[in-house]
Amino acid sequence: MEAKRTIEIPSQVNIAIDKSRVSVSGPKGQIKRDLYYPGIQIEKTEASIVINASKARRDQLAMMGTFESHIKNMIRGVLEGYEYKMKILYSHFPIQLKVDKTEVLISNFLGEKKPRRAKILGETKVEIDRDIVIVRGISKEDVGQTAANIEQATRIKGFDPRVFQDGVYIVERSSKQA
Repeated sequence: MEAKRTIEIPSQVNIAIDKSRVSVSGPKGQIKRDLYYPGIQIEKTEASIVINASKARRDQLAMMGTFESHIKNMIRGVLEGYEYKMKILYSHFPIQLKVDKTEVLISNFLGEKKPRRAKILGETKVEIDRDIVIVRGISKEDVGQTAANIEQATRIKGFDPRVFQDGVYIVERSSKQA
């Protein structure tokens, strides 16, 4: 039994497929990704992408859905982009954030002398405006992981989280870039 999934290509988006490498380019930029799984082929027709599985086993059907989601996220990323808003919260020691090329430096967290570091992935941009941190980019995975890195860098260990609520927390996710 053969299974097939189809994704329509918007007019502003160009998609190129070379073996297992899928490249999606649009008004906001370009994303490349390797999508390979045994028995699954990704092909481009005139106005759509077709994902085929020769034998529709359960694992192949699941991976076809995953590939479909990845390609749709790539298309949405190059058309609209992704944006996460984060809020800086502190009670006693004012937290200071600074962007330094490929990482965010978090200084004075709970009065610590040494700054904590959070890695910025890919082409993601981080903007800091007083107590709001905005993480933007075209790759959903890179934007989400960068926001998670910042949030994890300010995780408090060894104290009651109900009392010590200091940190940088994700408050809003959207797929539109301003």
